Amino acid sequence: MSSTPATGAPAYTPAYRNTVLWLLVLAYTFNFIDRTIISTIGQAIKVDLELTDQQLGWLGGLSFALLYTTLGIPIARLAERKSRVNIISIAIVVWSAFTVLCGTATSYVQLLLFRVGVGVGEAGLSPPAHSLISDYFEPKKRASALSIYAFGIPLGTMFGAMAGGWIAEHLSWQAAFMVVGLPGILVALAIKLVIKEPPRGWSDRQAALEAEPPAALGREASEAGAPSESPVAAKAAQAADPPPSILAVGKRLFGSWGMFHMAAGITMASFAGYGVGNYAPAYFIREFGLGLGMVGLAIGLIAGLSNGAGTLLGGFLTDWASKRSARWYALVPAIGLILATPLYIYAYTRDSYQLAWLILLVPGVLHYTYLGPTFGVVQNAMDVRMRATAVALLFFVLNLIALGFGPPFCGWCIDQFARAAFTAKGMAGDFLTACPGGSAPKGSDDPALAAACKAAMNEGTRSGIVANLLIYAWAGVHYLLAAITLPKDMAKARAEAVAGDAAAAARAG
Repeated sequence: MSSTPATGAPAYTPAYRNTVLWLLVLAYTFNFIDRTIISTIGQAIKVDLELTDQQLGWLGGLSFALLYTTLGIPIARLAERKSRVNIISIAIVVWSAFTVLCGTATSYVQLLLFRVGVGVGEAGLSPPAHSLISDYFEPKKRASALSIYAFGIPLGTMFGAMAGGWIAEHLSWQAAFMVVGLPGILVALAIKLVIKEPPRGWSDRQAALEAEPPAALGREASEAGAPSESPVAAKAAQAADPPPSILAVGKRLFGSWGMFHMAAGITMASFAGYGVGNYAPAYFIREFGLGLGMVGLAIGLIAGLSNGAGTLLGGFLTDWASKRSARWYALVPAIGLILATPLYIYAYTRDSYQLAWLILLVPGVLHYTYLGPTFGVVQNAMDVRMRATAVALLFFVLNLIALGFGPPFCGWCIDQFARAAFTAKGMAGDFLTACPGGSAPKGSDDPALAAACKAAMNEGTRSGIVANLLIYAWAGVHYLLAAITLPKDMAKARAEAVAGDAAAAARAG
């Protein structure tokens, strides 16, 4: 890193910017390890604490999401003014400590409260991280850079599943929480020592100096009146201005047809993803009698390979295709999600787990193409001091609905299908009371009850998962609707941003 002689501003080398990006990927990886490990070891927790699937869903859903979403907005507002690097470092320490504390829980209530603490810490990562990435990477590379950041999702899911499953099977589910929580402290230290806080709008000013349009909006956006560049002085003045109001950010984010449906698409795709993902390991354990270690390894590898490839593909493909049309920001996710839906359903209705795992490699690539394009649209449509708040607002809606209610809804579906299957087998009583934890009561010597509990649990899990997989197609329809007006909506947002730049320059002058 050095200073540009002409301006005195820092000049970050490509190697340094990539180092920053991959450190943030590492943080996001541990974010998702600590967030989603509950899905891998959930079956062990369910049996040990004798929980229903809906209770298990609350552990992976609203208990985590409630403060995670609520605190995201004030933390983002702080990130518009204060050091984003410091906020991220502190957040990692907080969520890592609470993950370790989850391993000390001896009751459902304790575990629920510690999961709330994990959510508190994790609220401080993505809004400031997206803002940092947008200051380090110019508009034409943002979808790609943000897709690389989002690569932490499949990486975290992969390592969490592999490590969590093995540790839970050979030691305990409590030990799994402790082992995956502790390394986060080292990640926080590395980020604090290595990442420098860039000037607000640094990459936009670099793009302007190089006469590059500040957003890769495509041909339709140019025809719709999007300005081709923003003055460097105005960018600098805007970066020094106070951040716009939350209402102004929300209007930019949700106030047009295209942006609204982009937000709705990512919300519904995440709703299905969190729901199904929370019970996918349990499905293979219940249906095929596999061990936690084996299932964790398989689910982890599938997530790392297919979901990771899809996440990166979505960003790079969209950055390339959007040079011709901004509609591809929406069309890439739409096509991927709609094609993935029947493939997922086919995989979860096979009688061979080996065949199911092989099939699951394909829809994961298609499904995860939605992350990079959506985040790229959001960042390119925002002013410099809107970016962290925009991510927090999007995550507030997305995670309150998707993460908060996706897992418990899927668990509720499984419980209801299992109850219906138990009754259909001619068994007396309610499944949830007759089969605590999904199996016959401890000490029961009734083989008919044991067989009915197991069969109903298996049928309920499969049917509940298939029902939730249909939501992916719903998400794809939202992205198709977004494509109708997205170029003009992005052009309008860009014009508003430049108008804000001019007003900031006038105030500074």
